[in-house]
Amino acid sequence: MLSTGSGAASAPAPDPYDTPAAPDTPARGNSMFSSLGVRNYRLFFLGQVVSNIGTWMQRIAQDWLVLTLTGSSAAVGITTALQFLPMLLFGLYGGVLVDRLRKRPTLLVTQCAMALTAIVLAVLTLTGRVEVWHIYVAAFALGLATVVDNPARQAFVSELVGPGQLQNAVSLNSANFQSARLVGPAVAGLLITGVGTGWAFLLNGLSFVAPLAGLMMMRSRELHSVERAPRGKGQLREGLRYVAGRPELIWPIVLVGFIGTFAFNFPVYLSAFADDVFHGGAGVYSMFNTLIAVGSVSGALLAARRGTARLRLLIVAALAFGALEILAAASPRLWMFALIMVPLGLFSMTVNVTTNTSLQMATDPAVRGRVMALYMMVFLGGSPVGAPIVGWITDTYGARVGFAAGGAVAIAAATVIGLILARAGGLRLSLGWHHGRPTVRFVPRERQEALA
Repeated sequence: MLSTGSGAASAPAPDPYDTPAAPDTPARGNSMFSSLGVRNYRLFFLGQVVSNIGTWMQRIAQDWLVLTLTGSSAAVGITTALQFLPMLLFGLYGGVLVDRLRKRPTLLVTQCAMALTAIVLAVLTLTGRVEVWHIYVAAFALGLATVVDNPARQAFVSELVGPGQLQNAVSLNSANFQSARLVGPAVAGLLITGVGTGWAFLLNGLSFVAPLAGLMMMRSRELHSVERAPRGKGQLREGLRYVAGRPELIWPIVLVGFIGTFAFNFPVYLSAFADDVFHGGAGVYSMFNTLIAVGSVSGALLAARRGTARLRLLIVAALAFGALEILAAASPRLWMFALIMVPLGLFSMTVNVTTNTSLQMATDPAVRGRVMALYMMVFLGGSPVGAPIVGWITDTYGARVGFAAGGAVAIAAATVIGLILARAGGLRLSLGWHHGRPTVRFVPRERQEALA
């Protein structure tokens, strides 16, 4: 974590850009899948494998059904907005509830609610009674469940594995979700063309049996106990003050907010490149998304090998992500653009995983739900807010300018916030030589003054 204290002058200051594993629970080697050795987490992970595939199936089927019923892309956008609206409106209150409640029973309730929503939608569709307003209501209901489910799942991981395995477990969760992103839409496409959208909804509803069974099979005595926040007034303001007073929390969230709002709008950018720049249509757009997903899975698995989450890695990954967007914007050939999608996905996932893990490691367990709710609200809410802005830039000035502008925002935000974090941690930029090579790094002010 960032250290804002002065410390002894003679002792080397700890790296303020590090958020190391907690000392009482050492990380278990460098194994990419080490957290799967924990039985409770293994049950959680396997349940999420099945459920995430079902979730991606429903996303595709839901959009396709709305488009079939209305013939309107705007109606599809309304459905997406309704699903994210509860997180924007009530996300922080969901974090307050998560901090008060036990995570495992809470997840049993939210997962049941999400399963019921999918099954009701399946029955309406299979019986031919579905109307577009049914889908709107289902999307909003799913969003309401997500308000509590999302921060609860994020915070529950630390109870499953403890702080020493948290980096690995969060990374594997991300790899899990991105892998489902590769499988789920393909299965949904087969179901839609073969038997209809209703069966995709039904299978998603049934897929929740896996995480529910995993939660019920867990051994309570093996969970890492976490202090719960007592019921009281002003807990939302308390959570916001907690984040605002800690540079290692507030600035990564601000960074993700800028990147999520202006640089993560892949549907806008990639569809414009597929249609307007390379004239490839839906097939090329699908290929771009698949390549990004491949890079994202790779980034999550690489993150799983790391034993610590470093804020310096977050800044570097954000800079690389922005640079790759600018490079992709300037790519004159389709094959060059497509190749860049893989590392672009890798660095985007590195930003996500590093932010998630560093926030959890730096947060008191009693307020973790509120911190993660704020993070998810900023992260999930950024893209819908920024989509009209980047869409206008792309339509007015072209896809290349729009994509490059998103990359420039990521670079500018990473540079400014990196300097702010360095200043908060008592660091200065150091230029020098190491084994005949020029080096650029941040060092504690005391050390640089001693070398001067």
